[in-house]
Amino acid sequence: MNLKAFIRDIDNFPQEGVIFKDITPLLADAKAMQFTLDRLLEMVGDVKIDKVVGMESRGFFFAPLLAQRLNAGFIPVRKPGKLPAEKTSQTYDLEYGTDTLEMHSDAILTGEKILVHDDVLATGGTAKATCDLIKRLGGEIVQCNFLIELDFLKGRSKLGETDVKALLNY
Repeated sequence: MNLKAFIRDIDNFPQEGVIFKDITPLLADAKAMQFTLDRLLEMVGDVKIDKVVGMESRGFFFAPLLAQRLNAGFIPVRKPGKLPAEKTSQTYDLEYGTDTLEMHSDAILTGEKILVHDDVLATGGTAKATCDLIKRLGGEIVQCNFLIELDFLKGRSKLGETDVKALLNY
């Protein structure tokens, strides 16, 4: 199945000069969604995963599904003010500004094997901030797993030695 046929470009969103990769057509097609989930799981392989961490908000589409199929827990990483319990935070650079992410402080136990999932790897700021939160809590990042990687933005370089895999590359 050609998944790129289900990804549409939106020019100048969220700001002038940015070409946004819109995955909502993929999400609207049950067969494309199932195919995508199966391919994302193949990228993980047989590695034991304790928790899947998904970033707000588009990481929430596939991360809980991955967690369910991997018999793992799901941990949401949210923007400030969205989590009710004690949390830890990390500020980072975006391709078009800065932002902050938060995770509950008790979400990950020391030594747990973590799969990080998001829809797009762009400049790597969101993924690096998430990895920093996980490491601060004692988690071991097994893989950073993405639906799309925008190769020209070189976000992979911010993730160091972390195993990074993407289903689609642009």
